[in-house]
Amino acid sequence: MEIYVTKDYQEMSEAAADIIADLVAEKPGCVLGLATGSTPEGLYAELVRRFEEGELDFSRVATFNLDEYRGLDPQHEQSYRYFMQKHLFDHVNVRPENTHVPNGVNPDADAACEAYEASILLAGGIDLQLLGLGHNGHIGFNEPADEFTKETNCVDLTESTIQANSRLFNSADEVPRQAYTMGIGTIMAAKQILLVVSGEDKADIVREVFFGPVTPKVPASILQFHPNAIAVVDEAAFSKCGDVAQVAEDCGCGHHHGDDEECCGGAHEHGDEDCRRHHHGNPPAEGECCGKHYNE
Repeated sequence: MEIYVTKDYQEMSEAAADIIADLVAEKPGCVLGLATGSTPEGLYAELVRRFEEGELDFSRVATFNLDEYRGLDPQHEQSYRYFMQKHLFDHVNVRPENTHVPNGVNPDADAACEAYEASILLAGGIDLQLLGLGHNGHIGFNEPADEFTKETNCVDLTESTIQANSRLFNSADEVPRQAYTMGIGTIMAAKQILLVVSGEDKADIVREVFFGPVTPKVPASILQFHPNAIAVVDEAAFSKCGDVAQVAEDCGCGHHHGDDEECCGGAHEHGDEDCRRHHHGNPPAEGECCGKHYNE
């Protein structure tokens, strides 16, 4: 995983927008996986600004959102479809038929999930998946669990997520208890991952995600194994990573600095010892690292 640390939220938003803008320029018909929440709002505002100044053209771009509340109509102000219209779709020239958000009002949850997966495959897969990071390490609505999920599925929201999202509703009682979300397998199938994180309140989980063991208890930790993952974080979010980041640099591990040949490549050849080094002293839990990802 390549990690870029920016001065503040605005710089983070601009740097992330650069990555997306470069892809759209290079591949006008690209497929973008998009995320909601407060973190990407600045990024979307920057993309809108660049479109308005004639720097970007979304006319051939297709989009797929990570998730959607189950039971919320697309016109509901807290639905993720509404969020995307408000912050991006209504302000650029993306074609409505090319924007996809899980159908939150489909009464058949299995059918809704299968249809969404089929749409992604029909589009040729996701070129770049944008992600935010939850305080408990969730990405999309993939909450801490005993195993990583695979495809788009309907999930029960944890109490911590309900409480975190209740600020957007009149009360916690109004927050839906279920949501549709791309699975970890769907996310990891994207050709490129772009993780954006901001704020000191995310510092503890950022440390776990970037430098802790890979475990479904911290869903975003799986991004350590993506071959083309980029994290753009501001200084506040990275503020508790200084010591472990220095260890990563001192041990010659390039996994967190843009050259995974020295670390992941070595782990492929040398097994547990290099995998232990890859986690900077934290041996992987059974089946989570060497057994599952390196030796299969």
